Amino acid sequence: MSVRQIFITSSFIVIPSIYVASIIWPFILWSYLLVIPLVLIGTIDVLQKKQAIRRLYPIIGRLRYMFESIRPEIQQYFVESDTNGTPVSREFRSLIYQRAKGARDTRPFGTIFDTNRDGYEWVNHSLAPKDAHNFNPRVTFGGPDCTKPYQASPLNISAMSYGALSKNAIMALNKGAKIGGFYHNTGEGGLSPYHLKHGGDIVWQIGTGYFGCRTEDGNFDCQLFKEKAQSNVVKMIEIKLSQGAKPGHGGILPAVKLTEEIAKIRHVPMGKDVISPAAHTSFSTPDGLLKFVKELRELSGGKPVGFKLCIGIKTEFLAICKAMLETGIMPDFITVDGGEGGTGAAPTEMTNSVGTPLRDALIFVNSALIGCGLRDKIRIIASGKIFSAFHLLRIIALGADTVNSARGMMFALGCIQSRSCNTDKCPTGIATQDPSRIKALVVSDKGQRVANFQKETVHNLVELLGAAGLNDLSDLKPEHINRRVSGTIVKTYKELYPNIIQNCLKDNANIPIDWQQDWADAIGTKW
Repeated sequence: MSVRQIFITSSFIVIPSIYVASIIWPFILWSYLLVIPLVLIGTIDVLQKKQAIRRLYPIIGRLRYMFESIRPEIQQYFVESDTNGTPVSREFRSLIYQRAKGARDTRPFGTIFDTNRDGYEWVNHSLAPKDAHNFNPRVTFGGPDCTKPYQASPLNISAMSYGALSKNAIMALNKGAKIGGFYHNTGEGGLSPYHLKHGGDIVWQIGTGYFGCRTEDGNFDCQLFKEKAQSNVVKMIEIKLSQGAKPGHGGILPAVKLTEEIAKIRHVPMGKDVISPAAHTSFSTPDGLLKFVKELRELSGGKPVGFKLCIGIKTEFLAICKAMLETGIMPDFITVDGGEGGTGAAPTEMTNSVGTPLRDALIFVNSALIGCGLRDKIRIIASGKIFSAFHLLRIIALGADTVNSARGMMFALGCIQSRSCNTDKCPTGIATQDPSRIKALVVSDKGQRVANFQKETVHNLVELLGAAGLNDLSDLKPEHINRRVSGTIVKTYKELYPNIIQNCLKDNANIPIDWQQDWADAIGTKW
């Protein structure tokens, strides 16, 4: 029984009991002075729809918001005390909460960072800034073989499955996407009715388990896929090869969170952990992957199709690039997931020590596509601990076209990082299948908050772009971002992360020394 249910039940018992007792012992009437105010406060908490924690934990949940009211001063200490130069995530969580609620997010007394520390980064502004207030940036997805291109926002909802998240969380995310005009990635858990209810744009992710389009033995079912992929709200298809939270490891939905409805959506049996295979069964080679891309594009009716991966062994990605050159088949986009990413449950070693971090991975993928002469034909989506407009700005400067955010969207929903995602006891109704907890998350309110966060973050991205004197996201280059390397030594991203020359990987005489061995070892017909 939840705290909310206990409160409601006890209220119906305690108040009549006090009344009866007060008839016998009149002095008990004084207890009303304590009990009635608490009951009134608790009733208000249970009935209000803005804060899921208060709905689930009436009265005691207020302590959390009391501490939050004094947190800015506490946060400043933690951020300035961070010795490795990385902003503490709670600072950005507070920023996201403010934007999601539509509250003022300006800050007095200047920067919270020590600008003289190694690792501090900033963007150069211009004395001729641009007025970008009415600018609504969009990025076109869809190569020459795509008949239904899609116009995407720079910031979208990253892959989070129904099952890992509650139905109310999924509906709120999709409602936010509908309000704000950005896309919602389903995650590998399949396309559920809750992804479709509010009509927000969908990127349908197809993982190794082929959930929602699989046969009884777990293989890909092309007919089921075709039926669902041609839905008007499905705008793009993403094949998941690996993810930053646990690269080289299949996804996990604990049996405790598996309901009959989820089992039906995913086409899996009840009573067991739902574990995705580590690798796909529909292909096992780079050229096989590209043929699968082509097949899904045709089955979907010409929609953009791409794949997502966390970079590991470099020759394996270069083998995919060689296969593109050899077959002439290309994805419409590649999603690069950083090893630091991931919002759900994963083995500790996988989370902490496997997978290339986003910045290094993005630089490598962008450079490889440039070296193969393919960069102008393929979009890059970046994902991995991206919270603020400046995070977007610097990752776009390094080569991304758009960005996916999971953690930021979770915070907008009200996530407090209780780290109970895998226990089914999420205190905010987000990462749970417990009906009493799910009800605490009000879709209409949280959907608007997701839309607010995305809108304000993109607005601030545009303002940063204008401050730099730039007209368009495509004008943003590595030289616009600076990093204090050590002491007084400052370098731009262009100096720190130089790209290789266009088409150089196709000419053996021009392959950079650092790339020669990996390029030679990459074979387009095998990983």
